[in-house]
This record gives sequence, structure tokens and C-alpha cells, in this order.
Amino acid sequence: MAKILVVDDEPKVARAVQLALEAKGHDVVTAGSKEEAEAVVVDCKPDLMLVDVMMPKGTEGFHLVWKIRQMQDEAVRGVPIVMVTGIHQTTKLRFYPEQSDGTYKPGEYLPVQAWLDKPVQVDDLLDTVNQVLKFSGAR
Repeated sequence: MAKILVVDDEPKVARAVQLALEAKGHDVVTAGSKEEAEAVVVDCKPDLMLVDVMMPKGTEGFHLVWKIRQMQDEAVRGVPIVMVTGIHQTTKLRFYPEQSDGTYKPGEYLPVQAWLDKPVQVDDLLDTVNQVLKFSGAR
């Protein structure tokens, strides 16, 4: 199966995601911060990343995506990324359009492959991971 890097500052959330993915045969590595993820992604070269948007210093997930997309190593720079956020449950703010506005297509504000809203249902998580891996050819 795939090597997946889970980036979340909440250890219980990261562990729950890790267990769900490992139960399906994936090799899972976790990082608890943007800085830790930057180091880990270069070493482990994952097939997929799940990145929390909000971490202790703010919208660090966004900063992590832009940093990864500019890295020299093509395997790292091109890794498929799924963003995970809980903000959509509490506000009307959206980090991506749900439909095209003529400039952006649905989900196109960041160079990522998918979005998941927290709390993430296990079936939704696994479906999204499978779809992104299948599309990226990482499986």
C-alpha cells in the first residue's frame, strides 16, 4: 500500500487517522508541526500527505503546502496533498470554492488534490485517500 504522512498538531487526531490508515495496510508517519513535517517529508518521501490547516501558529498547513510545492526534489514537490480543516464546521468561511466562479474551479485555491472537513468520518477519509492515490498512480 502507500506511505502516508499525517500532519496534525493534535496527537489524538493524528493517532486516530494513523490507526484507520494502518488498518487498511498503509505505512503511516506522523508530524505534529509544520517544521517537523518539512523535515519528515524530505526523508520519507510519502505517496500522500494529509495536512491539518490550523496548527498552533495559525494557518500553518497552507504555509507547509506552499513550501513543499517549491522544494527542489520533484518527488517531494509533487506529492499529493489532502487538506483537513475544522473551520468549515464553525464558520461560513471557505478555503476553497464549492463551484466554479469563472476564475477558479471547485477546490482550486491551493495546489492540493482534495479537502476534508473535521471531524472526518473514517469512511470519508478512506474514500478520499483511495481516490487521490488512484488518481496519482501511487497505488
